[in-house]
Parts: sequence; C-alpha cells; structure tokens
Amino acid sequence: MTLEPYLFFNGRCEEAIAFYQEAIGTEVTFKMRMNEAPDPPPPGAIPAGFENKIMHANLRIGAMNLMVSDGNSDMQPSFKGFTLSLGVVDAAEAERSFNALAQGGKVVMPLGKTFWSPCFGMLEDRFGVGWMVIVA
Repeated sequence: MTLEPYLFFNGRCEEAIAFYQEAIGTEVTFKMRMNEAPDPPPPGAIPAGFENKIMHANLRIGAMNLMVSDGNSDMQPSFKGFTLSLGVVDAAEAERSFNALAQGGKVVMPLGKTFWSPCFGMLEDRFGVGWMVIVA
C-alpha cells in the first residue's frame, strides 16, 4: 500500500512545478497535458483554455512522490487541513529551502530551535500550500 499526496493547482500547475524545481530541486518524472491524453475529455469536463494545461504530473522530492495537476477548475485552489513536511539534513539546508519556499508566500512560524528539532519552521508558499521544514 502507498499513500501519495495529489495537489490540484487550478490553472497554475506549470508555475508550481517550475517554482518547486527552483526552490527545492524537484524532479519531474512524468508530465502530460490535457491535449496529450489518448482520449479527449468529455464535453464540459475542463474549462475553456485548459487544453494545454497539466492533466497529470509526477514530481520526485527526495524519496517522496508528489502528484500534481491543473484539475478541472479555474477557481482559486484551497490547500487546507494538511501540511507537507520537508525533512532536510542540516540547518543550512533548512534555511535555504525555507527561504526559497517562502518567496511570495507567508511565514507561519520562523525557523528556529524547538525541543524536537535543532531547526524547524512553518510557511505557506505562494500557492497556499503549507510546508514544515525540519531537521531531524
């Protein structure tokens, strides 16, 4: 059994992929656009102008897979009720990753020492995705 997060960016998936590649070195292992699908979507299944949007992509972040898509909505995405936890090897990597992910976003808890980690912080990135950056 496996469990993998699947995030829908509602028209901003290409931007999100590029951001995560730059910020934390995400590797794209698969990407398919709506107009590349072997079968066309049913009429009305995607908004007008979504033909070249991302139907599905697999991202590799360290040892984890993250699935992403533009989905079938152009409404503002809502990433509530969960947070992605990014474990890094040391405080320098925590600071670099945290600052990169926070660009255009919002710091929820600045990086600092806690009783469970020598370096931990929380943020919401520019897309509204919650992140915890932690050194074990």
